Parts: sequence; structure tokens; C-alpha cells
Amino acid sequence: MSESEVHQAFGGDFSGVDHHESTVGAPHLMHDGGPETIRFIDQDGLRIRNDVNLSYDPIVDAMTDEDAQSLYRDMVLIRRMDQEGTALQRQGELGLWPGLLGQEAAQIGIGRAMAAQDYAFPGYREHGVAYCRGVDPLAVFGMYRGTSLGGWDPHDHNFHLYTIVIGNQALHAVGYAMGVQRDGDVATGDPERDTAVVAFFGDGATAQGDINEAFVFAAVNQCPVVFFCQNNQWAISEPNETHTRIPLYQRARGFGFPGVRVDGNDVVAVYAVATAALEHARSGKGPFLIEAFTYRMGAHTTSDDPTKYRDPAEVELWRERDPIERVRTHLVARGNTEPAFFDEVDHEADAFAATIRSAVQALPDPPSTDMFDHVYGEEHPGLAAERAEFLAYQAGFEGQDA
Repeated sequence: MSESEVHQAFGGDFSGVDHHESTVGAPHLMHDGGPETIRFIDQDGLRIRNDVNLSYDPIVDAMTDEDAQSLYRDMVLIRRMDQEGTALQRQGELGLWPGLLGQEAAQIGIGRAMAAQDYAFPGYREHGVAYCRGVDPLAVFGMYRGTSLGGWDPHDHNFHLYTIVIGNQALHAVGYAMGVQRDGDVATGDPERDTAVVAFFGDGATAQGDINEAFVFAAVNQCPVVFFCQNNQWAISEPNETHTRIPLYQRARGFGFPGVRVDGNDVVAVYAVATAALEHARSGKGPFLIEAFTYRMGAHTTSDDPTKYRDPAEVELWRERDPIERVRTHLVARGNTEPAFFDEVDHEADAFAATIRSAVQALPDPPSTDMFDHVYGEEHPGLAAERAEFLAYQAGFEGQDA
């Protein structure tokens, strides 16, 4: 069903606020973000030029076909990784899996815009950003399989551990950014030294106190931090209009720093906006908010059933805006990408998924005493006593039949 057919089927116009078109209850229909949304590729894969995009045009003009092909490849691989995560959970190999289906462009766009010295503070579904930062996918899967208590050393890739507490990572990001300032690693003019910090969160998190407190501290201290909100329209089962009366990017204005809305399904647009926002932060101009207007095509996590709170027509409307198909159409329209390229990427994705599956299934169970490691920076007598008590308890089962 096309977008126009969906609107006609449900009676035409829907009331709402600003560029959120919705009704209370089903159907909950959103449009594409409105005229202020920064977008460079239309539904036919053609380049868009307008006043909204003007300041970002030089970044996109400098991109080559090879750059777009690389972004396409990353998105296809990450989608396959995500699909494998859902399948593994359904087959009992993972305890939980938070999918990113539909959000590949948002994550790959900013992930590839970040410099090596930049630091990311993710939520719990930033698998695409983790991939861009060089985190081993097996480390991510190990966390959701329960064979790891964290998965990776954050300093190895400047990618913090996943944060399950909603919005908490924004405070961590601002604190780290304040440290970057005090270390003198901002506005030096050295592109290999100047550092930006990125806080990732969803639309629902903007209703949390932690996000707003982070905005205050970032603004007052002019911190080199980019707040990256993936507005996927649903805070678990709650739509946008239950927690905001204005477009989310406009919240930045109240705290005294810039904010923009970008089409989160347009990887070229996300890359361009993120590149500019990161440079804004690195050069000492303070924080920046990006609202990536996208959609969560799947469930919130594998423990969620979205059919209970959203209409299938809404999902179909957004399926037409598939971020991978968008950039593929763009590459075909440019005429410099052979069909063999797409076949090669698909074959690579199949091999990537097969490697992930076999590696996850082969993950060994860790020693149960690992839970006591890395809790404190130094030896702690209370924790040492608990560890000894746990070992004694385990020893009581030795020699017993299973």
C-alpha cells in the first residue's frame, strides 16, 4: 500500500502537532519529518538540493560512488547481523536481542563520520555504531548470551559499554566531554587530537531526567558533545505524542545549543549532518543535537509484541522508506555501480551471518567467579569475602550426581 493510499484508507488528514501526523490510538501514522528535515536522497534515489541542505552540500559533493558503496555495504552487513541476533534469540541461543531493523542508516551514517579519537556512549541497540568502531560482533552477542558481563574494553575502540538504564549514558557522555575539555583535547586545530563525544539515545529517553540534566551541563560548560537521538517513533509501546508536544530537535533551543532534524533513513544525509556536528563540537563551539527521524521496523526487543499497539499499515508505510533500498536506488540512478557489486555484498553478508552463528554457539560458559572481577578498581575486602563465601558454597556441590 502506498503512502497516499494509506492516508486515503484512514480518512485523509490526521490531527497532531507540528510535523507529527497522528491519531490517538490506532492507526498511528507518521509522515516523513516535515520540510525542515535534512534529506539528500529522494524515494527515486535522486539527489535533493534545497535551502535546508545548503550548508551540508559541500560534504555530500565531496562524497564519491565508492563512499556510497561502502555505506551500503555496512548497512547490509549490519542488517544481517541484526537478523541473526533475532533468529538466535528465538532459537534459545540468546537471552534477549534489541533489534535495529530500519535504523541502519542512522547508525552507519554517524558511525562512519566519527574520527578515531571520538568517543561513543551507546544505549543498547547501537550494534551498527559498534561495528563501525571496530567492536567484535561476538563481544556484543556474548553480552546477550550471558557469557560476558560487559563484552569489551571501552578504551580499545572508544566505545563505551552498552547502557541499559534509559538515558543514563547521556550523563556519562557529558562527564567524559568535560574531561576532554580539561585535558585540552578540543579546539586545538589538530584534526588528530580534537575530540568529540557522542551520546546515543532514543526518542523515549528524551522524557527522562538524565537527558535533560545532560543538556544543562553540556550547554553551561560548552562541552564537545553531540547528542544523537534516533527517533524511531515508539518508546516501547508509547508513540511520540505521549512525551513531546514539539519536534524533538527543537528542544536544543531551550538549552542554548543548535539542533537539527535529519532523515534517519537517508545514510548520506546522516553522514553529512553528523560530520558537521562533530566538527562543531571538536572546534569548541559546544554541544549539538541531531534528531534522526527514522522508524523501528521490528519489536522493541524480542520480548515485545508490537502488533498489540501499532497498526500494520504504519509499518508498511515505513517499509517503503527502507534505508538500504534508498541508497541502492541512489547508486543505480548514478549509473556507476555494476549489479555484481550488490551480489557480492549479499554473499559477504551471508558469510558474515554464518560466521556469527557458529561463533556464538561455540562461546564457552565463563567461570561463575567472573562476576566478582572488575567491580572495583582495587581489591575490596567486602567483595573478597563474598567471593570466598560463593566458592565455599559451590564446593559443597562437588562430587554430587547431576
